[in-house]
Amino acid sequence: MADLAHEVRELVLRMGTTAHGTHVGGSLSAADVLTVLYHEVLRLRPEQPDWADRDWFVLSKGHASAALYAVLAQRGFIDRTELATYGAPGSRLAGHPLRRLPGVEFPTGSLGHGLSLASGVALGLRRTGRPGRAFALLGDGELQEGSVWEAAMNAGHHGLDNLVAVVDRNGLQISGSTEECVSLEPLGDRWRSFGWAVAEVDGHDLGALREVFAALPDSAGRPTVVLARTVKGRGVPLFEGKKKSHSVQLTPRLFQRALTGLNARRAR
Repeated sequence: MADLAHEVRELVLRMGTTAHGTHVGGSLSAADVLTVLYHEVLRLRPEQPDWADRDWFVLSKGHASAALYAVLAQRGFIDRTELATYGAPGSRLAGHPLRRLPGVEFPTGSLGHGLSLASGVALGLRRTGRPGRAFALLGDGELQEGSVWEAAMNAGHHGLDNLVAVVDRNGLQISGSTEECVSLEPLGDRWRSFGWAVAEVDGHDLGALREVFAALPDSAGRPTVVLARTVKGRGVPLFEGKKKSHSVQLTPRLFQRALTGLNARRAR
């Protein structure tokens, strides 16, 4: 699993070398969560993306599309060679996910909508008797959008225990620290007040992530939120914990520096 997560990070960096770059920091912070979800948790059939009994995944923080594309390629939804087209005119791999790409349920990127989409899916699955679950990965800065809490309130009211929200809690957004912009803490208590079960985990500890996801639903009759404590730019010392890593166009020299740092961190 560690090798897969490392590869996700390397693929993200490679996509960052394209003409418009990519959202490196948030993709790297979410890499471990996405690796565990796509390789061990989500019930999927890459050869049959619209399988009726699948689990649904919504990348609410759509700017982390590079990490999503990496795991979709690993799982066989798309050919790995297509990753080289990231961001190019006419490519299916846009800066934010598009529905025409296999494995993408909704186009996302306008922050604050993903949880509403996933909540609707979860309610629909329940009413039609389908066994699938709905997962949504949100950014922490995104939680400053009121629509997130409308969705949280609705999901809690309906007791959607087939719904899982994962918050990539890296503490940074494009304009700086989340706590300096609009404070989110005590974040767990906020979710509990809307009727959610709350699990907190080191979002870079693959074993801990496995345990949390294996225990779902955390509480029968309640949706679950997993607060994954992460570091923006994780795995690449050049970008770790830095606001400037939000969106980066990697020149050949910068790419080599980043890749060298990533491989050195892995070797420890």
